[in-house]
Amino acid sequence: MAEENDIRDMARRFFDAIEAGDIETMRSSFAPDAEIWHNTDELIVTRDQTAQTLTGMVARIKDRKYADRQLTAFPGGFVQQHVLTGVRVHDDVAVRLPCAIICTVENGRITRLDEYFDSAHVAEFRKFANA
Repeated sequence: MAEENDIRDMARRFFDAIEAGDIETMRSSFAPDAEIWHNTDELIVTRDQTAQTLTGMVARIKDRKYADRQLTAFPGGFVQQHVLTGVRVHDDVAVRLPCAIICTVENGRITRLDEYFDSAHVAEFRKFANA
């Protein structure tokens, strides 16, 4: 039970950091060799690539909030379902991104993160990514 509480606390800090735009805390939540997989492109990326992607997202999306968090911790990891909401800086349009995340955790750090997004919502979130 203590392990599950530690994992739950780490998961909250991880998502709170992204909400706050604290990319370094988010990055340090991962093990150095962590794998991050996305269902939308089926690629595995590193924690540094993820930090770069989220740095861009933080610059493009203000008022970020992980709403409707449904977090379940278990020995060795956690699952969270949520809706990431925010407002695009370029056009002041509200966006939302329903998501499910499954993480494996070892020694207090995420070693694998699998994220599941609806690609239509991702397109709206990334509308001005290359602007």
